Amino acid sequence: MDKFVIHGGKKLKGTVQASGAKNASLALMPATLLASGEYKLHNTPELRDVATMSRLLETMGLKIRRDDHTLTINSSSITSFEAPYEHVKKMRASIYVLGPLVGRFGQADVSLPGGCAWGPRPVNLHIEGLRKLGAEIEVEGGYIRARAKRLHGARIVFDVSSVGATGNVMMAAVLAQGTTVIDNAAMEPEIAALGHFLRAMGAKIDGVGTNHLEIEGVDALHPADCVTIPDRIETGTLLIAAALVGDRNASVRIERCSPSHMSAVTTKLEDVGAKLTLGKDFIEIVPPESIRPVNITTSIYSGFPTDMQAQWMALMSLAQGTSIITETIYSDRFMHVPELIRLGCNITVKDNIATVVGVHRLMGAKVMSTDLRASASLILAGLAAEGMTEVLRVYHLDRGYEQIERKLASLGAEIERASGEEF
Repeated sequence: MDKFVIHGGKKLKGTVQASGAKNASLALMPATLLASGEYKLHNTPELRDVATMSRLLETMGLKIRRDDHTLTINSSSITSFEAPYEHVKKMRASIYVLGPLVGRFGQADVSLPGGCAWGPRPVNLHIEGLRKLGAEIEVEGGYIRARAKRLHGARIVFDVSSVGATGNVMMAAVLAQGTTVIDNAAMEPEIAALGHFLRAMGAKIDGVGTNHLEIEGVDALHPADCVTIPDRIETGTLLIAAALVGDRNASVRIERCSPSHMSAVTTKLEDVGAKLTLGKDFIEIVPPESIRPVNITTSIYSGFPTDMQAQWMALMSLAQGTSIITETIYSDRFMHVPELIRLGCNITVKDNIATVVGVHRLMGAKVMSTDLRASASLILAGLAAEGMTEVLRVYHLDRGYEQIERKLASLGAEIERASGEEF
């Protein structure tokens, strides 16, 4: 099993490019179930989760070919309406096939999803949304079994803004009869990207990018091509790496990114003391002379992303003072804290609040990843720690970061992938 070996203390500088967004890709790929034909999804990242989604769609009969960062998907022959446990257990986003299958074919058998080993992320919002569109749904034997002759428009108000449920209901509603209104819809850029893709396929959707969507169902859609948006979480992770261990006499420049998606993170980095230059498709950062403690509270978009909480904690661990991190999206998303403490961080957690007291230095140690973003926080802390850090179970990281070790090494980090045992 692979691990990362990091020799900390190296200063980062130079230029790196952001990859396509994992969470956008995992919504765009199932959308190809909605119409027969060939699609080209450009700027698709090479990730474990993308490979998992590809294998899942292939079990349904789709033909998928990768050429560099372009996925060519042919959905002309759908042979199965089942998403089996062996694939779904690896990734929660597999539930995205539910809406397209019910919307176009009137049937779906989707295993209850798996993914990161933390936090209850219930599927009830997906199920209730589809039921309002007219689907008959039973949950039995570990499967969501949905049936419908043809879905019909409805008004859906989500109690909680949910990215996954918004995407699933959108994909189901575009082929439903009549008008669907979704209130408290997720506004994340990845959901907006899905909305734009569906419109390119012939869907009639108003309000893309807002929390109020109006969808007029159509009888059929057609294939389309798209360019996947940049990954804002990868971009944010690289920015924090630069703020933490960047060369103060130079800068780190991240190209092919979307600064407009990054406001919550870039504003906080300026509060920390970093100097940022934002262009149309790049961000340049010079690290602070000293890291100021800055509190954050995670929130739905356009607030501070929960997927950046662990990385921010690594940064605050070397701040000159105490910071408070409040997690409002997933209350138990602090599994990385014990591992950060092994590196010398001073962190205490009570309920959904972490208190981080900045320390003067971190020391390398052997640590274990527990989920995708936890992996990133351990790498960041390892870059700043004195001596050698080994980050085990990096398969978590491979789910959502494309060759992150190569990108960091290109900026001057001493980090390499190696084979290693678990502890």
